[in-house]
Amino acid sequence: MKGREERNLVEPDEGTAVALGGIGVVFKVRGEDTGGAFSIVEHPVEPGTLVPPHTHAREDELSFVIEGEVGVKIGAKVFSATAGSYVLKPRGVPHTFWNAGPKHARLLEIIYPAGFERYFTEMARLIPPEGQPDFEQVAQLAARYDLTFELGWVPDLAKKYNLKVLGR
Repeated sequence: MKGREERNLVEPDEGTAVALGGIGVVFKVRGEDTGGAFSIVEHPVEPGTLVPPHTHAREDELSFVIEGEVGVKIGAKVFSATAGSYVLKPRGVPHTFWNAGPKHARLLEIIYPAGFERYFTEMARLIPPEGQPDFEQVAQLAARYDLTFELGWVPDLAKKYNLKVLGR
């Protein structure tokens, strides 16, 4: 692991990546690099992908739309965020985002405090090349990160925007 002083520059193509079935995670700045203050990941989002609605108990997220357009639902608010937009997803508030457009979208996400970025690595290990993950294992993983899913939103959003949930 590089020390904090060695991580002064992250090149555009730098960072390890994992795939979560429709959304990618590229690790740009890890919590270890910031003393646990925050982490930064990049999310490439395939067209037609819905991130399962969820609520964080421990961390806030701030997303910046780098390219494309994403739909967002935070609590009862639904809106569209285009390139250049910032989206604040506070802890304790259910939220989701999706790409209903025909092109890929890309988000830069700051997670604070750091730590949740490790969830993505662990979740990627649970997604088989074919078929569905073991939902009991997913539930156990989510519980370790104080993450709850709000799956009641999925049918309406999937139908309205012609979306598929990650990994499905």
